[in-house]
Amino acid sequence: MMTSTMQKTFYKVSDFISWQKAGTLTLTPYFQRRSVWKPGAKSYLIDTIVRGFPIPIIFLRDSRTDLKIFEPMREVIDGQQRLRTVLSYVDPGCLKDFKPDRDAFVVKRTHNKEIAGKTFSELDNELKRTILDYEFSVHVMSSGVDDREIIQIFRRMNATNYILTRQEHRNALFYGEFKSSAYQLAAEQLRRWTNWKTFNKDNISRMEEVELTSELLVMMIDEKISGKSSAKIDNAYKKYDEEFPQRDEIENRYRTVMDTIDNNFGHGSNIAFFKKTLVYTFISIIYDYQYPEKPLSLKVTPRKLSPNITAAIKLCSDRIKERTAPEDVLNASDRRTTNPKERTTLFNYLKKRIENA
Repeated sequence: MMTSTMQKTFYKVSDFISWQKAGTLTLTPYFQRRSVWKPGAKSYLIDTIVRGFPIPIIFLRDSRTDLKIFEPMREVIDGQQRLRTVLSYVDPGCLKDFKPDRDAFVVKRTHNKEIAGKTFSELDNELKRTILDYEFSVHVMSSGVDDREIIQIFRRMNATNYILTRQEHRNALFYGEFKSSAYQLAAEQLRRWTNWKTFNKDNISRMEEVELTSELLVMMIDEKISGKSSAKIDNAYKKYDEEFPQRDEIENRYRTVMDTIDNNFGHGSNIAFFKKTLVYTFISIIYDYQYPEKPLSLKVTPRKLSPNITAAIKLCSDRIKERTAPEDVLNASDRRTTNPKERTTLFNYLKKRIENA
């Protein structure tokens, strides 16, 4: 029944602005929640539009034509915050209930350096047209679909959602410096994650490589390895949401370590340490060797891995695979390798072999 009463189409940003100005758009029906996005989420959306990336579908419902202005009315069923964000940025005057302290915002530098801090009126004409001509994918329900059916539709949509992981929650809650850094670094290494067989497609779809990257950034900030702690990762996202002072340095170090690993172990080397359960400790030990001076405030020239050190690490890998490594190391590799005790045991094993090499 619904397929015959729903039209799939595209509308530009400028269409919604025209409807809002004409008074033919109802942004918030009575059954919609009145939640307000944080500035970071709004900034992220405008950057998404500027880059031409897709965003989730907007759902509208046609209403009967207004007999005073002879115009069809449209009701926003799902997408009110996306549309309100765009209207607030482009033409705040078209929102009768616009409040500067609640609705005013600019794009953050971490999302888009080119337009950071600028209002829409301060953009050049090309960027203005890019935003105004951006097309939303829209599903329009006919006026014959009543409120009871609308509520049923969206309850069914929500009922099919899977439970979010902690990283998926972070993705929804944060839009600042630390998140941008972690996601950028994780994306840069995507080919390596798959080539090393550390993460499969399902892992990546649940953002597990982003969570590992976040964990490694925390390790570099704290200057020590630790057990996996969702609370620690959450705190880093919160603490460095607005400002991440050593971001450039930590990103440079991270990229250097990943390049070192790939250059020395990534080409056909089937080493044990690429396993998802061991890779945190492996990356941490390479970082520990390359950056003996840990404070991120220092500009440090990384040490290179010698052939002897590379060979020593490969030998450790072989001994773990062949079950000839010390028993405590094998136990640490087999057990819950997100625990601090097991990670420390494996880390110390590798560090001793590196020092002897």
